[in-house]
Amino acid sequence: MKRRGTPEADLQRTVVRALRVALPRTAIIHHCANEVTEAGPRGAKRQAILVGMGVHAGFADLMVLCDGRVLFLELKAPKGRLRPTQEAFRDAVLAQGFGWALVRSLDDALGALAEHGFTTRIASPVRRPAS
Repeated sequence: MKRRGTPEADLQRTVVRALRVALPRTAIIHHCANEVTEAGPRGAKRQAILVGMGVHAGFADLMVLCDGRVLFLELKAPKGRLRPTQEAFRDAVLAQGFGWALVRSLDDALGALAEHGFTTRIASPVRRPAS
């Protein structure tokens, strides 16, 4: 079911379904719900609890672990921009030698797997550099 006004959530569901098919059954595809959308004091309290439990600002939408490889995927709508906390997370991940990719489509996600050396059960699309 496609919901109105949630292009990133729709994309994420599509990507997760595809990765579950494309990657070996042993792969782990994980989403960490790292923010509370509830407004007011109750939401702020819940967010503080999550931060105390280890939630990290800017953490990528998906983390893929497979065959000793780790890839973080940040999903964005076509015109979506990274927040400063997401840029900082990306930079920290890359500095530690892990993979990170900005994903705006299913083709981007499958291309990122190929670019980072993940073995898949399907052929990945040819990625063209952004102009």
